[in-house]
Amino acid sequence: MEEKKSDAKKIVQRTSNCESCEFYDYDEYYGEYTCRMNLDEDEMVNYLSHNTAHCHYYRYYDEYKSVHKQI
Repeated sequence: MEEKKSDAKKIVQRTSNCESCEFYDYDEYYGEYTCRMNLDEDEMVNYLSHNTAHCHYYRYYDEYKSVHKQI
């Protein structure tokens, strides 16, 4: 019984990939792709070290989102 309770308390984190994120955009000023979210220091370290497997801001970017609404 205790084992089931501990399993229920585990936080499920989704995996992310910056290249498919809604907030990953090309910045013409810097000439490179960057994250448009305001990241705190720890999140920025993870972003710069490409350790973004558990990003809290990740949202899948679907360029055909508006087309799906029309169907």
